[in-house]
Amino acid sequence: MNNTVYLIDVTNRDGVQTSRILLPKFSKTMINLYLDQMGIYQSEAGFPTLKHEINYLNANVELAKMGVIKRLHIEGWCRAVVDDVKLSLQNCPELKHLNLSMSTSEIMLQGKFQGKKTWKEILNTIKEAISLAKELGVETVGINAEDASRTELDKLIEYILAGKEAGADRFRYCDTLGADDPITIYERIKAIAYATKFPIEMHCHNDLGMAEAVSVGGAQACIDAGVDSYINVTINGTGERAGNCDLVSTILALKFSLGLKNKVPLDPHVNLKMAWKIARYASYAFGIPIPIKQPGVGANAFAHESGIHADGALKDRRNYELYDPEDVGRGDPDLLETGRVITTGAYGGIKGFRHVYSKLGIEFHDDGEARSILELVQFANLHTQKPLTDDELIFIANYPEIVRKILTVNP
Repeated sequence: MNNTVYLIDVTNRDGVQTSRILLPKFSKTMINLYLDQMGIYQSEAGFPTLKHEINYLNANVELAKMGVIKRLHIEGWCRAVVDDVKLSLQNCPELKHLNLSMSTSEIMLQGKFQGKKTWKEILNTIKEAISLAKELGVETVGINAEDASRTELDKLIEYILAGKEAGADRFRYCDTLGADDPITIYERIKAIAYATKFPIEMHCHNDLGMAEAVSVGGAQACIDAGVDSYINVTINGTGERAGNCDLVSTILALKFSLGLKNKVPLDPHVNLKMAWKIARYASYAFGIPIPIKQPGVGANAFAHESGIHADGALKDRRNYELYDPEDVGRGDPDLLETGRVITTGAYGGIKGFRHVYSKLGIEFHDDGEARSILELVQFANLHTQKPLTDDELIFIANYPEIVRKILTVNP
């Protein structure tokens, strides 16, 4: 068995579509850097058709070319129409990874397109979009079937084969309404994989509280059918309505579930020890607390109070814990300075600024060099509307020109 499950994080595309929240471009960039350190295969980084995403996306593509982002594929999302593909590559000419989305269920064809598009037109449109993307230099093209869960199986197979013939690289099965269950999706994905011999992405929403179970069920079907699988995840399960499939929970399921860990191989590059760091950063950047019972990273994930449980865990953690705090990057105490604290930000001065950077191990040749970075720090602080983290401050000092692009929007 050589097939593998890879993770595609969609926090910066689907996660940011969550109602009532925002994520600054600088924070989106930090998330990409952390995802890369975590060994995640791809980041659906944003919308190359949107003006306010262009500088951020091009800056992140540049970080990948520079080798700062080492393995993570920076991918854009757009509708599967020729005009969107043209605009995406006009705005981001060096974007090498693109996912194209098209609704496929009858209810959406009637409800969204008002019956104006025939199934044949849908197939022709997706083929034209794929062909153009490849002509314009895109290396990997994923084709998404929005509302795949409510699309007839034979139509999905026809859609995939049309895309495969046109040069697509993967198919994304979108459980758009979170309506699937682990058993049904296993059967459907296995049938699709056998019929198409094509890699399949699982994109599952959490409306029924089963996003992770449905995702890994579909991934197992792919492996059993002899094709690679990709699971779409978001950090802390952010996403529209009830959210998306959670990154850390999915990794834990594939690494520690008794029925999955020896049957469904996870990309060996994935570093679970980054879980605590990336979950806390996303929580801070989004302004959304991590639920107390969140697997692996919640405050109670390793907490024991019941006498029987506490006694058993103290004797041997395996009595009541499936994995160690250290497995997810926890275990060390979180220390906060309680004496004199000097911070820097939008209204910081040069002396305090240099003091903060000195504690981070970064020294400037003179006040002139420091002031040029201070100005960026001030703008970044205003951009995020939050005190900057140590990693953010270090990134600004190391890559000021990249940061300048990220903080610039051309309306």
